[in-house]
Amino acid sequence: MNINLKLILGLIYILCLGVLLVFLFSNLDFKDLSDYTYIKTNSEKLLNFKNNNLILFIFIFFIFSILWIFLLGFAGPIAILSGFIFGKWLGTMIAITSFAVGSTLLYIFANYYFRSLIINYLEKKIEKYKSLFNKNELVYFMIFRFAGGGGIPFGIQNVLPVVFDMKVKNYFYSTLFGLFPSVFVINSLGSGLEKLIEENDNLSYTSIILNSEIYWPIIGFSVLLIISFLIRKKIFKK
Repeated sequence: MNINLKLILGLIYILCLGVLLVFLFSNLDFKDLSDYTYIKTNSEKLLNFKNNNLILFIFIFFIFSILWIFLLGFAGPIAILSGFIFGKWLGTMIAITSFAVGSTLLYIFANYYFRSLIINYLEKKIEKYKSLFNKNELVYFMIFRFAGGGGIPFGIQNVLPVVFDMKVKNYFYSTLFGLFPSVFVINSLGSGLEKLIEENDNLSYTSIILNSEIYWPIIGFSVLLIISFLIRKKIFKK
């Protein structure tokens, strides 16, 4: 790739990331997040807007989620938010698809733009896994996704396959299916929180913890953590 084009793309990427961060921090007062009345009122406004403009809202949320993942954002907050807004089933479909698309776009971009940098930085760190992924990149990267990426931050997980030159199609499907269980569980938690807020004018820690819409997703997430730990110990810690 031409050096000037690389520079332009890099600047655009940094600019987009900066604009997103400025937008988030200028429109969100973290002190208000401890005010239950503020949370309930704004939740109702958000859900009313969604109900009156469902297709538009899905489109906006989908595009935002893709950009968020492409700009190295964490997947967890989006997964909870999608469950909160759209419910566990529709929310899971929207979140997992946007994650797969956003991650794949980031992988393609990184493979063209940051390939040398990523290989120089990560190749030695994952040298023992390269032969494993090369045996069956679709299956092993799907397991890698399911296992939480071995504790590697989500943004780095998304560019890691640059090292072993993974096919884009395999990358997309392994991400889609590998992330599905954890995204569904987190979406279910977000959906449970929405129902709690909708049905209660006041909440206590006890009422939250003892609600089945909350503790089942937490139990499910704990089970996934245990399975992920066993997979990492068995496969990725050799």
